[in-house]
Amino acid sequence: MTVDISPITDADVASVADFLRVNYQDRVPWASSRLAGPWKVEAPNHGFMLRNGQRVVGAHLAFYSERPIAGRMERFCDLGTWCVLPEFRLHSIRLIKAVLAQDGYHFTALTPSDKIASIHTRFGFRPLDTCAALIPNLPWPTPLGRTTISADPQVIESTLAGIELELYRDHAQALAARHMVLLCGADSCYVMYRKMRVKGVPLAVIVHVSDLQLFRRAILPLSRHLLVRHRLPATIAELRVIGRGPTISFKVTPWPKMYRSATLEPDQVDDLYSELLCIPW
Repeated sequence: MTVDISPITDADVASVADFLRVNYQDRVPWASSRLAGPWKVEAPNHGFMLRNGQRVVGAHLAFYSERPIAGRMERFCDLGTWCVLPEFRLHSIRLIKAVLAQDGYHFTALTPSDKIASIHTRFGFRPLDTCAALIPNLPWPTPLGRTTISADPQVIESTLAGIELELYRDHAQALAARHMVLLCGADSCYVMYRKMRVKGVPLAVIVHVSDLQLFRRAILPLSRHLLVRHRLPATIAELRVIGRGPTISFKVTPWPKMYRSATLEPDQVDDLYSELLCIPW
C-alpha cells in the first residue's frame, strides 16, 4: 500500500477532524477546535498526517507556541493526539519522526499513554515530575465575604494585568480551558483549570495559579465552589503548579508527562499553550 506523509495544513483540518471523530473519539468537537490553539503564533502546520490515496489513515497533531523563558523567546511544539488505523500502524513512527525533525523547538508530550510514553523515551524525551495533590471538594463552611470567586470575563479582564492578562487572553477561547479569579481584599489570584474524567470521575485539574499563597488560603472556598457550582467532587493539582499540597489533600501521581529540550530545565516547562487546554475530553 502506498502511504504518503504530509503536513496538516489549514485546508486539511476538516478531513483530519472527520478522521479523528470517526476513528478516535466522537465526543470531541474536533472541527470546532480547528486542531490549533487560539493564541497568535506562526505555526508551520497542525501536525502531520498519513494518506492512502485521498483517504486520511493517520494523524499526529501538534500545537505550537512562542514563550518568554528567562528573557528569551523560545519556540514550543506540544505533541497532540496520535491516531493511525490498525492496518497502517507500521507507518506510525513516520509521523512522530516528522514532527520531531522540525528544528528550533522544545517539545512537550503532556497526555501520553504509558505505551506512547515508552516510545517518547526512545526519542529522547524526559519525564516531568507529575506528583500531585488530590483535593476533595466538599461543602466546607466558609466565612461569608472573605473570598470572592468569579468566572465573569469582565471581572477577570479588569482584575488581571501584565503577563497574567496576556495568559488569560491567549487562552480565553481555548475549548478546554476554564478561568476564574480568587479575590480577597486587595489581593487576587488567577486560576486556570480544565475538567477531565479520571477513571470515570469528573475532576478539576489545575493548570495555572498566579498567587500560590492566596490559592492556599482560599482552598476551602475554592473546593466548595467547584463542587457546588460545577459538580466536581475533587481537584487534582500538580505540585509543580501549586508548590505543595494543602493539608486536606492526598498525594497521587495522575499520568505521565514528558518533554525534550537541549536547554530547558523541567521547572521551565508547564501545561500552558498545549492540547491539554485545546481539546476537551
